[in-house]
Amino acid sequence: MLIGLGIIILGFIIIGLDREPHGFGVLGLTVGPIVTLAGFLFQFYAIFHKSEK
Repeated sequence: MLIGLGIIILGFIIIGLDREPHGFGVLGLTVGPIVTLAGFLFQFYAIFHKSEK
C-alpha cells in the first residue's frame, strides 16, 4: 500500500510541476491525473487482493 501512496503523491507532484498557468499544460491535464489514477487503482488492488495463505 505504501507503493500506491507513493504513486499518488508522485501524480500530484507531476501536476504541480506544470509550467502553464493554473496547470493547463500536458503535465497538469494528462500525465499527472493518469499517474494519480494508476496510484488509486493500485491501492484498490492492494486492499482487495486475497493472500494465498
